[in-house]
Amino acid sequence: MLKTDISRSIDNVEGKEKISGSAKYISDYAIEGMYHAKTVRATIAHGNIKEIKLPHFPEGYDSVDYSDIPADNVVGMINDDWPVFAEQEVNHIGEPILLIVGPDKTKVAKLAQAVEIVYEEKTPVFDFKNSVKQLAFKKGNVKKAFQEAKQIIKHTYETGYQEQAYIEPQGFIGYPEDAGITLIGSIQCPYYVKNAVMRTMGLDEDNVRVKQAFVGGAFGGKEEFPSLMACQLAVAIQKIQKPIKFIYEREEDMEVTTKRHPSRTVMEAAIDASGRISAIRSHLSLDAGAYLGLSEVVLSRGMLAVTNAYTVNNLDVRGDVYRTHTVPNGAFRGFGAPQMIYAIEMFMHHVAKTLNQDPFAFRMAHLVKQGDLTATGGIFRDPIILRDMITHAVEASDYHAKVKKYNDPNIFKGIGMSWFLHGCGFTGSGEKDKIKAKVTLEKTKDDQVHILVAAVDMGQGAKTTLRKIVAGILELPIDVIVFDNPDTRFVPDSGPTVASRTAMIVGGLLARAAKTLKEDWITGESQTVSKRYEQPEYVAWDQEKMQGDAYPAYSWGVNIVEVEVDKTTYEVDIKDIWSVYDLGKALDENVVLGQADGGQAQGIGYGYLEVMRHDGGRIRQKNMTDYIIPTAADMAPSHNHIMDNPYPLGPYGAKGVGELTLVGGAPAVSLAIEQAISRPLRKIPATPELLMEAIEHD
Repeated sequence: MLKTDISRSIDNVEGKEKISGSAKYISDYAIEGMYHAKTVRATIAHGNIKEIKLPHFPEGYDSVDYSDIPADNVVGMINDDWPVFAEQEVNHIGEPILLIVGPDKTKVAKLAQAVEIVYEEKTPVFDFKNSVKQLAFKKGNVKKAFQEAKQIIKHTYETGYQEQAYIEPQGFIGYPEDAGITLIGSIQCPYYVKNAVMRTMGLDEDNVRVKQAFVGGAFGGKEEFPSLMACQLAVAIQKIQKPIKFIYEREEDMEVTTKRHPSRTVMEAAIDASGRISAIRSHLSLDAGAYLGLSEVVLSRGMLAVTNAYTVNNLDVRGDVYRTHTVPNGAFRGFGAPQMIYAIEMFMHHVAKTLNQDPFAFRMAHLVKQGDLTATGGIFRDPIILRDMITHAVEASDYHAKVKKYNDPNIFKGIGMSWFLHGCGFTGSGEKDKIKAKVTLEKTKDDQVHILVAAVDMGQGAKTTLRKIVAGILELPIDVIVFDNPDTRFVPDSGPTVASRTAMIVGGLLARAAKTLKEDWITGESQTVSKRYEQPEYVAWDQEKMQGDAYPAYSWGVNIVEVEVDKTTYEVDIKDIWSVYDLGKALDENVVLGQADGGQAQGIGYGYLEVMRHDGGRIRQKNMTDYIIPTAADMAPSHNHIMDNPYPLGPYGAKGVGELTLVGGAPAVSLAIEQAISRPLRKIPATPELLMEAIEHD
């Protein structure tokens, strides 16, 4: 029984299956008589399809395209601009035009390669010209603050692509079942897939079944993109009436799936007579790629992070999503916050330097405190222990002494600090009005308790932490709590596994359900308890004006990174990492520490190492040889510390953690590199080429 502190770690419940090799990933599935599918893709960035020349198909082989879609040629997301298959027009290299399907995988690939497509090419757009979505909000009196400013400081910050680099490529296997279709996939959001397929196929919910296989990592990359693949596969299954396996190879996956949005952020500060920031004007530009997908929400969440862990009373915040003829960009751990937090953390440091103030003292003077208004005029209601977290990190790293020591421009060493927040759950009233999460606990006659939720364990430990919540409240052994991979035939829609919501929102609902089940427990009888999400009464949000409480709660973090830069090659060597996190209450310490190590690697890699560019719309770094992510050799000892600050409405006081551990990495490493080379940086990744240019052309 879990009568000890909930944070005390237990064995990961998926560990034995994964270590033994018995865990069944999508490539491990095979069905007798199974066919294979391969995508035929556009080879130009923009143009019209004039003619498609198909090769001769042997018996049992066929093509599937938009003309086979029984209902809507749309991938159901926020907007209706992303087609399942291209019809007359293509808008990015790699856009799917048709599938080739047949029993032999090698022959399917050869037939796909033999398809000839004739295009009428158009001029593609690759820069921030075509804005297709604008958002804006204000706080206070920005006009007055700028009119009265003693000084105005303005800088622009740029970020590039980032690839999720999950271990397992995208994939599904599907088959006809009764009058409908069943799909098994490597996915984050079973009901996103189900709803998209229902729309494309014109089927009702009883005729579309989605099951989750074990997932080899996702990081947002398996949030919306699997819906595209699922819709294509469903069309093929209905036409061919065979089981079909549809899995990308690594290069295909990297070339055509969604990335983190490249961004450009303009930050402009009004400085008052006391040397403080009285107002900020900010404009965030995101490159959506060819289709909007989730870009509007990514833009929104990025803009909401404009002041990060600082309080600025006057704000004018604007943002645009731009359409370009490149691969669509989408969900990635942090969801817009990494781009904006990089910009504001660098900007605060640069403003202090311009004013000849100590950057640490300047940033501390603007630090948020409980009771302050958020960027959108909501209230930070819960205790904020950020000062204590900063103090701990500073002392553990000997930060101030090293800042002083590394100010020598001849030693090429540096230390950088970031502090940051991350909103937990969907923005504003999204949980209440759109997601409407529901969870169920089902007790069997033998007194086993089954967790029925759509939450996916994709390596982040959800099966461990959610089982611990239920077992702890019911005071039962963990092994009588059952949590199988979600199957939409049996589990309710508890919402997607995104937005740092699984522990706080889904876990919170399970905690409520477990309390009810405990009160009503009847030994030896079947019982079922369901709970729906109820938004805290104090959360008030106006989506149109982007005003009010954007999130019910915030998690907080501090990162410190120490680096050394090679004087000859300008390569960066990460020497040490210190981090402190307030995630309310850790539901399992080892799970959180694993999230911290992984998140830091992604965030720091985003800041200095991970280069991805396109050439005329074609992704250049399309394999793990060309796209470099941090390995154990690239990282450093990581000293992570968790500070308890329980959130009253979270299970055991828990808040979100998954995205928090990434969002501060890029500015921390960038500030460290900036000190090491004694030159300002306003663009990531801070590659050796960028550092050389900064030094030699200063």
